[in-house]
Amino acid sequence: MNRYKVIRTLGDGTYGEVIAATNRQNGETVAIKRMKKKFYSWDECMELREIRSLRKLRHPSLVRLKEVIREQDILYLVFEFIDMNLYEQMKSRRSPYPESEIRNSIFQILQGLAYMHQHNFFHRDMKPENVLVSRDGKICKISDFGLAREVRSRPPFTEYVSTRWYRAPEVLLRSTSYNSPIDIWAVGCMIAELYMLRPLFPGSSELDTLNKITNIMGTPSRAVWSDGVKLAASIAYKFPAAVATPLSQLMPTASPQAIQLMEEMMAWDPFKRPTAAQCLRHPYFSVCVESEQTTKSPEPAEPKRHGRSSHGSRKKTPSPTRRQQGDAPVASDGPLQTSGRAAEPRVSPAAAAPQSSSLLRQARYLPGIAPSQESRAHPEPPYGEQKPRASNAPLASNLPSVGGGPMAPG
Repeated sequence: MNRYKVIRTLGDGTYGEVIAATNRQNGETVAIKRMKKKFYSWDECMELREIRSLRKLRHPSLVRLKEVIREQDILYLVFEFIDMNLYEQMKSRRSPYPESEIRNSIFQILQGLAYMHQHNFFHRDMKPENVLVSRDGKICKISDFGLAREVRSRPPFTEYVSTRWYRAPEVLLRSTSYNSPIDIWAVGCMIAELYMLRPLFPGSSELDTLNKITNIMGTPSRAVWSDGVKLAASIAYKFPAAVATPLSQLMPTASPQAIQLMEEMMAWDPFKRPTAAQCLRHPYFSVCVESEQTTKSPEPAEPKRHGRSSHGSRKKTPSPTRRQQGDAPVASDGPLQTSGRAAEPRVSPAAAAPQSSSLLRQARYLPGIAPSQESRAHPEPPYGEQKPRASNAPLASNLPSVGGGPMAPG
């Protein structure tokens, strides 16, 4: 960590603090998350959900993990630096966003989600604070993967996910069988917030949030969401009687295509929400799709790793001749650098534990394991067609419900 000079603290949370720092060698600005929990081996580090997900995910719309450093049992995650988050940007707005700017931001967010979901991860904490944006608003990247889970993970899942205002109704009703559609709901709420410059469902509690959702989206009947009616009965909650409020009344500047997209993304029944890939093919994004066909985003540079073997000798392992999809962050007991292409890893002065060094030698690039056949992305059906879900990837209705406990503050 001596390679970095701290500039300022960006945030402090339950699990760690984030600081802005500059690399003393090349002057690059980075964001470093310092974990509060002690990590006594690399095996422990590899179990961290944020590392486990980011080692397999690399996309221009996902914040890039540049390196992982463990010094004196303290774990540091070094990320690319982006100016601010979407909440901070909205807070500083003096006038409504033009629809073209909203469309551009949401298109990038959905591209990142589509990549995540197709590679069997869902975020579980989508909200404006977890979307990083450049100062000019042209770049958006999803961040904070601390709650990310694999789509094929076995429930029950915890209910302690996402900030209350962006929680899908199945989570508010204590379902433990939720899945990737909760991310779609959250992004639908974010689109509305970008148009309104205020949250759509700012509930003061879980029940108040459910009431606010019902007052705008209308009371769900058994025909609309039978599983939700059962979930509500299981926690003795009764939906208030309400007629849906047209979103066009709340967002007069939104185009009809934007209203339609939000209504579909915030459907009561998670099975009826479009996938992220289907959302990208919605007519609302036709302009983005046309421009994307002429301009391709460059892929992030390949990282290198520094790490010493358990015997203290320097070993070089040739970089793969063909980059495997998913290679991105690299772990070591010392710093790691990036360059324009994959390079042979060098060894740092910090020695790894014997049991961990073999793991690091076998997986020089943490995410550098080719996706298994069943985890590879599958082609998405055209917009409007429902993609059949695998029986081992259940959604709201056939997953167990979550355990109790306090919910995250709104």
